[in-house]
Amino acid sequence: MGSQAFGYVRVSGLGQLKGHGLERQENAIKSYAEAHHLDLIDVFREEGVSGTLEDRPALADLLVSLEQNGHVVRTIIIERLDRLARDLMVQEAIVRDFQSKGYQLISTTEGPDLCKDDPTRKLIRQIFGAVAEYDKSMLVMKLKAARQRKRAKTGRCEGRKPYGFTEQEQHVLRRVRVMRRKDRQGRPTMTWAAIADRLNREGVSTKAGGPWTAAKVHSVMKTR
Repeated sequence: MGSQAFGYVRVSGLGQLKGHGLERQENAIKSYAEAHHLDLIDVFREEGVSGTLEDRPALADLLVSLEQNGHVVRTIIIERLDRLARDLMVQEAIVRDFQSKGYQLISTTEGPDLCKDDPTRKLIRQIFGAVAEYDKSMLVMKLKAARQRKRAKTGRCEGRKPYGFTEQEQHVLRRVRVMRRKDRQGRPTMTWAAIADRLNREGVSTKAGGPWTAAKVHSVMKTR
């Protein structure tokens, strides 16, 4: 084998909708490495993560590995630039960081030496980034229109399911109704706060995994 390299793959919610699967990206990277006599040491996988820089654990791990491998590995292979990041500014920030450290960035689609600063390569990189950014904006716009159309037609759009969707949640709702039953004077036997306290003491969590409050119990019961 020749030089050594790391691979980097990423999928987000939008990426999965467009078919940017981890397996397909990895296969493209492995095929490129084999064809160009590169020894692929490891592939860093970013799953369900957007293309921003706020939370990219695999990218951070890749950067640390590049800095701590004794300069044995200085090449990164991606399937295409929009897997590194969709946003053009984020792309350029990452590419500049690689460039400043002397790393080589290779795309199986756009080609090698993406870190080179010659005007032609930089222009091509920006064009690919702008196209990816446009594609993302168009997809977001179409998904939003589809959700609005469905909401207008059915009154509800696919998204986070309301509390009570699962059998376990339905059981909790039935218990709340029992605890909330009225006495002979028509008054609830337990307040919302008391019910929330009971659920918390029993280890029953909300849909988000947090504790119950009187307002949250009241809210889920209002929608039933």
